[in-house]
Amino acid sequence: MLKLICIFCLFLFSYHAANAQQYSGTIIDTSLKIPVKNAVVAFLDPKDSTLISFTRTDDKGNFLLKSDVRKNYIIMVMHPVYADFLDNISGENDKLGKIPLIQKSKLLEAVIVKSGSPIRIKGDTTIYTADSFKVSANANVEELLKKLPGIQVDKSGNIKAMGETVQKVLVDGEEFFGDDPGMAVKNLRADAVKEVQVFDKKTDQAEFTGIDDGNTQKTINLKLKDDKKRGHFGKADLAGGLQNKIDDRYNSNLMFSTFKDKRKLSAFFLTGNTGQDGLSWRDNEKYGGNSDDYSMNMDEESGAMYSYRTGSVDDEPYVNTENGFIKNTNSGFQYSNRWKNNSVNFSPKYNSQIYNNNTKQFTQTQIGDSVLNENAGTRSYVNRFNIKNNFIYDGKLDSNNTLKITLKANVYKTQSENDGFTSTTGKSSSLINTSSNNNRTDNDKSVWGANILYKHKFKKQRRTVSLTADWNNLSIDGENYVRSVNTIISTNDVQELNQFTNSNKSTSKFSGKLVYTEPLTKKYSLEISHEILFNGGKNNQVTYSYSPVTGKYDVLIDSLSNDFDQSIILNKPSVKLNYNTKKIKFNVGSGFGLTHFNLEDKTLSKNYIRNFTNFFPAAGFNYSYKANSSFRINYNGSTSQPGINQLQPLRNNNNFFNQYIGNPDLKPSFNNNFNISHNTYNFLKERWMYQSLNINVISNSITNNRIIDKNNGKTITQPINTNGNLSMNFWGGLGLQLKKQKIQMNVNTNFSYSRFADVINSQKSFARTFNTGVGISMRKTVDKKYEWWFDNNFNFSTNKTTQTNQSNNFYNNTTTFDGRIYFKKVWSLQSDFIFNARQKLRAEDNNLNNSLWNARFQRSFKKDEFTVYFLVRDIMNENTGIERAFYSNSYTETRNERLRRYWMAGFTWNFKNKGTNSK
Repeated sequence: MLKLICIFCLFLFSYHAANAQQYSGTIIDTSLKIPVKNAVVAFLDPKDSTLISFTRTDDKGNFLLKSDVRKNYIIMVMHPVYADFLDNISGENDKLGKIPLIQKSKLLEAVIVKSGSPIRIKGDTTIYTADSFKVSANANVEELLKKLPGIQVDKSGNIKAMGETVQKVLVDGEEFFGDDPGMAVKNLRADAVKEVQVFDKKTDQAEFTGIDDGNTQKTINLKLKDDKKRGHFGKADLAGGLQNKIDDRYNSNLMFSTFKDKRKLSAFFLTGNTGQDGLSWRDNEKYGGNSDDYSMNMDEESGAMYSYRTGSVDDEPYVNTENGFIKNTNSGFQYSNRWKNNSVNFSPKYNSQIYNNNTKQFTQTQIGDSVLNENAGTRSYVNRFNIKNNFIYDGKLDSNNTLKITLKANVYKTQSENDGFTSTTGKSSSLINTSSNNNRTDNDKSVWGANILYKHKFKKQRRTVSLTADWNNLSIDGENYVRSVNTIISTNDVQELNQFTNSNKSTSKFSGKLVYTEPLTKKYSLEISHEILFNGGKNNQVTYSYSPVTGKYDVLIDSLSNDFDQSIILNKPSVKLNYNTKKIKFNVGSGFGLTHFNLEDKTLSKNYIRNFTNFFPAAGFNYSYKANSSFRINYNGSTSQPGINQLQPLRNNNNFFNQYIGNPDLKPSFNNNFNISHNTYNFLKERWMYQSLNINVISNSITNNRIIDKNNGKTITQPINTNGNLSMNFWGGLGLQLKKQKIQMNVNTNFSYSRFADVINSQKSFARTFNTGVGISMRKTVDKKYEWWFDNNFNFSTNKTTQTNQSNNFYNNTTTFDGRIYFKKVWSLQSDFIFNARQKLRAEDNNLNNSLWNARFQRSFKKDEFTVYFLVRDIMNENTGIERAFYSNSYTETRNERLRRYWMAGFTWNFKNKGTNSK
């Protein structure tokens, strides 16, 4: 309608005076970089959009437009081939320069609407309209993600978008239960989601200053429907089954969320003993208590941001819940709210687990012409719980100042016990040593942390100052009992240990960073910063031997007792130059670090004081050569400081034949990291492709020197600094849609190479490891009829050490098939089959092949609101956990006990409020 009005009025306003104000400019095609002729250029009144003046461009795209008075206007450019251009201009600016027009055909690549699959691009964000992708009525978000072009979800629940691994999943721009992204993917209903937004999140600092620091992570934000924000929804899943030869199996999964405007309340409760059902995409985050070292939020205006925060994994050991037997209980609560310019997010969580596992491990170590073969069997028991609290406040103090505060308080209690027997043989299979041991540990741990980010904008655009302060404290009060009998066969020497160790350990980390940015020109800007880092630690460990006379642990062992303090301070000033345009972004800069070590051995009254100077160069280049396509190069130099366990000269003899002692003479290592990556996605052809190459070269690498006695098999390990470590890896992939067959296919490949400088008996050697693999997957879905997914991954590994110059080679192949068939839309049968083929490494071994077959039969009621089901896991009873690894001159094969065949019957209720409609 606006076009008709403008064309009609062209003849009514052709009498403008010859002495009116003149405005000039040029209309340019953005893709072809050529002038646009015969385009209509018009001035409109901002108040009522009435036409003030108009003209047409000449053959060179130039125009000259007259106006009677100087004032603000709306400029409108129209052409049949191009999208209309509208913008506000100032009456004082008569030189309008180049005005870009976008071809309508090009615009379709950014905004696509087609039957069943609407996708659009907004800046760097890809947006999927959720309702356009058909899923079952009670489907979760994970099922929805599997339907979206360019997004892949594997059997373990890992998500990739445009070939890159997704690191975070947000709900309405906020973390959902803190650090557990799987809570949203596994438990939120798909029909509650309005949009799925995929983007590369930036750091708070980069988003605020506009200076790209090269740190981005692939993120998914689930934007909920308005009516789902004013009511409640949830899920209840209860299952159990009686077993014959193993404990009865059970699993429960309860979740509830309620929304009112900007306020959100959510709660969940999970309990079970299957170790597999109802878990999030990262089991270790839910069970192991891990916590990512960055917080995440999404501003409604600026987009997504993340900032590094206190701690990392709180020194919690990782437990793979696929191995062993586990009983777990998890519960959590989340409250978040926004009002005016403030928001809060509070999420306490509780986790408890009881874990049992029997492990068999074979380790072969090559020492010149000699070989040590170690066979070990271990029974492990862990009983632990943790309470984790996370609080985030984000507020605007005024139009130029913002403040963000993140607090955490975590408490851990762990009791564990290991019983094991180990025997070591030589090359001729002659017995060298044996060891039986019992190790009991009782640890109480607390972690406190705070992060404060203050940001200020000056009146001049892109001139900013920001201050970040981060503090983290970890305290451990531990007791450890060791009882072992160790025999050296050649001398018939028997060593019996019965010891008690009490340790009080604490580490404190503080960092503060002040950043100032100054715009130099429209495209160039300067960043100046100064960072201070403090890493302090204290460990007072006292070990006693058991006295048969007193019946107590009261005989002090001096060699196993030590009181040690650590203080490391780093001052790091730096400067960075940044260039930023729509297609090209690059930055280059450097800092230099002054590191001060102050180590105090209080037991020996000895100090270690040292100073180091390092340079921290950095450079990045990003070229977005067309929509949804980018090429990136990054280089960063960084240091790694040794920890207190590596520095304290304290012997650990929990394993008599494998002991560890710290080294206070360690230097910080320096890492040179290079990364080259390329990503492209064509929505019209539904084709995506990615490649990435990463190279690391480490100087002063902290490596272990292992003193190995070939006669008795005893090893003393101490960290030292070495040079020569190198690693590189490449991964790439191609995804496409087979139009006629309606099959989505993905192909990927990878290779990695590492050269590891190892020191054995004070002699330096190199171990080289090469891995390569290729994978292919295909998927097809016909709504309410059938769906299937096929995946095959082949990997080959080879390892060679300079000690023997002999190669160790093996391959493994994993084939997966997953299918589902519907009967009368309410009955369905789902089955998945995995076949693992692993080549043997030694002539006396067998190939390690096994199959895992699962099936589930279900019936849904009341438009899929209710579901009853029956499932069987590991139908062929072949579930075994086998892991292989090369480390330097050692090869290790580990076999874990696993939960094998069992069945369960279950009931699921997916509920939501039905009386709430969208406004």
